[in-house]
Amino acid sequence: MEIEKIFILVNSGILGACLGSFLNVVAHRSIQNRSWWGSERSICESCGHVLGVSELIPLFSYIIQKGKCRHCGKRFSVRYFLVELITCLAFVLIMYKRGLTWSGLLCLVGTCGLIVNSLTDFESGDVFDVLALAPGVIALLIRIVGGRFAVLDGFTGALTGWGIFAVIIILSRGGMGWGDAVFMAGAGAVLGFRFTLLAFYLGIMAGGFWAIALMLIGRLHWGRGETLPLVPFLSIGCFIVFAFGNEIFEYLNSRLPYSKIFITSWPYNL
Repeated sequence: MEIEKIFILVNSGILGACLGSFLNVVAHRSIQNRSWWGSERSICESCGHVLGVSELIPLFSYIIQKGKCRHCGKRFSVRYFLVELITCLAFVLIMYKRGLTWSGLLCLVGTCGLIVNSLTDFESGDVFDVLALAPGVIALLIRIVGGRFAVLDGFTGALTGWGIFAVIIILSRGGMGWGDAVFMAGAGAVLGFRFTLLAFYLGIMAGGFWAIALMLIGRLHWGRGETLPLVPFLSIGCFIVFAFGNEIFEYLNSRLPYSKIFITSWPYNL
């Protein structure tokens, strides 16, 4: 059993690294309004050199080439390596916590959504509706396996995620963009109602602490109209819930009932 578990974790890490490389491409090309499917090849953006197979191996190519293009010697952004590494580790943690279950698959889909939307928001401040909602649509399809209560919980989570930000946007008179609301709608379909509330709280807290830290070191100034991308912090909150949501509720003495309505239990034994 231990060997089987190690095998699953190793392959999860490999899959995560490969998807991390793909999500990098999706985010970057979406921002540039370029196609990220079809026959367009990956190139060095400094010299236009078409990257070969040996130059596109997730994690290893960056290390072996020391982060440089073999053709012109220009450095690649370390972001590519970091995203591959983060996705790799995230997949390993999800599979370690949830195993080969429908719940685990749901969290892996959600994790991909968190990463690609964090990248676009961080790089350009844009949240693309298709990328934000796609994980939610896939999640609702997966939730069909859990029955009507699981699907209902997905819809309720999506409505909750969108509704929280809709209220904030209306009250602030446009002080926050609708992209954050769309993102939380997609994430809410993955999380379900109760976990969406927890993820929102954790994400806002993470963003708040980061903003305070930046102000303390003089990188962010109150009252100057400076903004921070919110989706990366919401993603932190969502991922914490993917991995440790049940434990958090147990710690708060609010144990989840063994019902198909919650992500951690349905359909855990199938």
